[in-house]
Amino acid sequence: MDPHASCQAGRRGDKIRGDAWMAFTPTSSGGLEIELTSKLEALYGEATRHSLEQWLAQAGVENGRLQVEDKGAYPFVLKARLEAVLQKSLGKPEFQLAPEGKAEPMPPVQRLRPRRSRLYLPGNEAKYMINAALHQPDGVILDLEDSVAPAAKQDARCVVRQALHALSWGECERMVRINQGEMGLADAAYLRQAPFHLLLIPKVETAEELQALEKVVEGTDLLFMPILETALGILNAMEIAQASERNVALTLGLEDLTADLGVVKTVQGAETLWARSQVVHAAKACGLQAIDSVFGDVGDEQGLRESVREAKALGFEGKGCVHPRQIRIIHQEIAPQAKEIDKACRISLAFEEAQERGEGVVSLGSKMIDPPVVKRALQTVEAAISAGLLNQDWRETQG
Repeated sequence: MDPHASCQAGRRGDKIRGDAWMAFTPTSSGGLEIELTSKLEALYGEATRHSLEQWLAQAGVENGRLQVEDKGAYPFVLKARLEAVLQKSLGKPEFQLAPEGKAEPMPPVQRLRPRRSRLYLPGNEAKYMINAALHQPDGVILDLEDSVAPAAKQDARCVVRQALHALSWGECERMVRINQGEMGLADAAYLRQAPFHLLLIPKVETAEELQALEKVVEGTDLLFMPILETALGILNAMEIAQASERNVALTLGLEDLTADLGVVKTVQGAETLWARSQVVHAAKACGLQAIDSVFGDVGDEQGLRESVREAKALGFEGKGCVHPRQIRIIHQEIAPQAKEIDKACRISLAFEEAQERGEGVVSLGSKMIDPPVVKRALQTVEAAISAGLLNQDWRETQG
């Protein structure tokens, strides 16, 4: 790279809000020159210049010209854009600036937790991340793969790391979808010390891919959720499910899968029914959760409801979200319905009474209840409690 070439990072244009664009041209002498144009010049111009000077000093940069177009970016976004532009200028993609602010305490990593909804957030667009937790998805996915243009991958990686440290994510499980192959391994290495819970791994086809990733994140508590998106990945679902002790769930991507199969994706989904069933069976056989693909039509509420009901009937425990308005509907439809809860409570009580009497047979009225039915009832009760549809002391209210 030309040592005096200008490098750029960020987003610019009249329609950009809450972001910044930067260009840095290194020089061999002359000190630092910062050329800032800011939408908030009157309020924060001086403070922004001071922050940029401090961050450049922390990076050991003494000479060069930094151009900044600030469209009301939060401090963590400014720092992410500067981090990316310095990586390119220094020729060091591993270079990092200390995170902006202090990360809030992160909920503990949990293998078993509700994963009914996971909200995708484009990794290079911080504006979608700032209030994401207010919508209360079970998980947020900061995406470095499909939602990020190839030329912006490095920029997005910096935004994601800084956002994980700087923003409030509440009780959400924090996930990052990395890229495929070597780029994905680099993503994981760059983010391994950031405060998040789970790596979402796209287009997994073999166990070896997960084993390579395990080496990169060794020494962390990060969990894995492989995404099966090709015919080969679906055929190897069992092998992939067993490939890593970090696996907690399997999911699939139907857009890529139907493209790989050379078929048209339909609302009815007959073309992917076998693949979806394969994912469910592999997940359940290995003690993992099965998570369904996204429903892409944000405006079709009834279609989403039907899609969630179908997924639940197949054995899926959650679904991806492409818009916050989908979260509430998914939670409603995944949750046990009133009749299911009532029946499950009655079966659970009958099971407990049989145990107290030392009986191995459970009966409800004149009907004998098989062990698998009891198991399902207990699961339904736990799901209802988790969803807030049943109190912990529900036994006291039963007639």
